[in-house]
Amino acid sequence: MQALHIHAGPKALAHIRDYGLRPEHIGVIPGAAGGPKGLILGPLDRFIFGDWLTQSTQPVDLVGASIGAWRMATACLKGSVAAFERLEHDYIHQHYEPLPGQKRVNAQQVSDAFGQSLQAFYGGRIAEVLSHPRYKLHIVTSRGRHILHQEHPVATPLGYAGAYISNALHRRALGAWLERVVFSSQSAALPFDAQDFRTRSVALTGGNFMSALQASCSIPFALKAVHDIPDAPAGAYWDGGITDYHLHLNWTAPSQGSDRAIVLYPHFQKSVVPGWLDKALKWRHGATPFLDSTIVLSPNPEWVKTLPNGKLPDRKDFMTYDRDLAGRVKVWNAATQASQQLAEEFSRWLHKPDASVVQAL
Repeated sequence: MQALHIHAGPKALAHIRDYGLRPEHIGVIPGAAGGPKGLILGPLDRFIFGDWLTQSTQPVDLVGASIGAWRMATACLKGSVAAFERLEHDYIHQHYEPLPGQKRVNAQQVSDAFGQSLQAFYGGRIAEVLSHPRYKLHIVTSRGRHILHQEHPVATPLGYAGAYISNALHRRALGAWLERVVFSSQSAALPFDAQDFRTRSVALTGGNFMSALQASCSIPFALKAVHDIPDAPAGAYWDGGITDYHLHLNWTAPSQGSDRAIVLYPHFQKSVVPGWLDKALKWRHGATPFLDSTIVLSPNPEWVKTLPNGKLPDRKDFMTYDRDLAGRVKVWNAATQASQQLAEEFSRWLHKPDASVVQAL
């Protein structure tokens, strides 16, 4: 069964018809939030960053939220293929035991352990990420405003309730509760027009890298917020996926036919959902002109049904397998091994890009 589906916006499809797809055409690569679902993209990441893009020399903006930020930061390390393999291993094998006398793992415990894992992963190597000769990294976080400015056992749930209601009325209204804060390496300009949502841009440095990356991965209530990141506005910072779940952004890639004209998006589904609070709002899941120059690589839903449990790995598996670490590891390893087919099919397509098999976004 075909594993890979290729979707493209109208400008991207026209580009494929006229020019094919070569590594020098890529200007932006986004990495979505989505927790364990991102594991399915490991083989694509290793192929794209470890093989295909090495055949070109142009600068590329890497934009990530949550696990997508972890993936994009990993792409900036020397020996990225080995780094991606380690990321996959570390993520699959993460496990938390409740403290004595407790039935569940608490958010502080998870945050502490996750911070230690990031330190072990990037410790001594942050300079590699920040000074990559080609890649400009942009880490997306969500900063609380008003009663969400500081994490609080009562105010925070109330604030997120207000954010949910406001977002349901209008996405821009979410900006009253949370703002997008993007940490960018080498003081790079944002590769998207940020007028769609309240946004701040901050320099990503050695002094705030760990905090920014942990904040981008800090799911509310599952992990603690990261407070007062150095060189950034004061306050509580949470998962970048809250404001930008799948980075449905107004990408400012150069015009069709030129170098860096394409946004290449390895994704775990076809739909590019704007914010985490939009997951249930199906009318916000369709494509917009923001994605006109975007190519989405995603798994065929029918192929996904052939994976263990008939689905992608997801956060519910932590509860399903609870303390059965070996059972979850087995299932997740099987899914990631099967996803090698995605990379193989993309590699074959690139040798002779066939626009007839590309589906509209």
